[in-house]
Amino acid sequence: MHEHRLPSEIAAGQRVVIERCKGETNPAYGCDPYNRPIAQLLDYGIVIVNKPKGPTSHQTSAYVQRILCIDKSGHSGTLDPGVTGVLPVCLGTATRIVQALLPAGKEYISIMHLHHPVEREKLDEVIKRFTGTIRQKPPLRSAVKREIRPRTIYYLDVIEIDGQDVLIRMGCEAGTYVRKWIHDVGLALKTGAHMEELIRTKAGPFKMSDMVSLQDLQDAFYYLKEEGKEDALRKAVVPYERAVAHVPSVWVHDNSIDSLCHGALLNAPGISKLHNDIEPGNNIAVLSLKGELVCLGIARMNSEDMQKKERGVAVKVTAVFMKPGTYPKRINTPE
Repeated sequence: MHEHRLPSEIAAGQRVVIERCKGETNPAYGCDPYNRPIAQLLDYGIVIVNKPKGPTSHQTSAYVQRILCIDKSGHSGTLDPGVTGVLPVCLGTATRIVQALLPAGKEYISIMHLHHPVEREKLDEVIKRFTGTIRQKPPLRSAVKREIRPRTIYYLDVIEIDGQDVLIRMGCEAGTYVRKWIHDVGLALKTGAHMEELIRTKAGPFKMSDMVSLQDLQDAFYYLKEEGKEDALRKAVVPYERAVAHVPSVWVHDNSIDSLCHGALLNAPGISKLHNDIEPGNNIAVLSLKGELVCLGIARMNSEDMQKKERGVAVKVTAVFMKPGTYPKRINTPE
């Protein structure tokens, strides 16, 4: 049993990188994502905000935009105004990575207040029924169509009980409404229940340890502008490649990159190395040998075929992130 780990975390932890064809990358082109110039980082970065109570997710994203003096930002995974915790805010060009983050699993810690006392045995029995695949109808105030749909609760722990307050940790599929889950549990207990507090502790590959407060972000930007110090801002803004850390990946040769930037299909010989768990139909991150995100795509082969075949389409490109011309059409690798 993998306690407190989302499916994407389990899969990522089990992946192995296998080599198809040893490749070298020319240092004259591209850049290690963690060494991008600050201006590029603010266009290809993500701030993992510790969202405070009060503002909406949209307002929080707007605060980040204002603090960093940029023209564009977007958040992944809406949190209600009263909810706190992990809110990835993508900057500039990185806003396009939001679609890769939205389907990723989430983790929450919540206080469920029971309206009447309940025996622990009965509580455990009902909670067990609401773990695994459940059927949930979104609440009245939601951004999606109100129809019953299946959702998966990957794990759920009762951390502590204090009278009629129950502290729980839940790992769940994206689009699960914790407030509604608590309401439905209360109905099943025949006591009623409501959500007292909610904190999001994980959003896909991002955790509480990645978070930065709006005040710390503002301070970091001040140190950059007034004192020319980059360290604090580099800690607060992570490369957008982190947003696809949970996605299986392939790494391509320098000579393959420019055609991919124009939307070309990725053929197997263009791959230098790859993850071992790829299956046809999987969403795939295509990376340079420096670790830069080139594009996202859909696998057309499994890992074994990608490694062994000398021809054929390995990945169909669905979204290009690297700008054409970053790598030339033909490039000599260093001696």
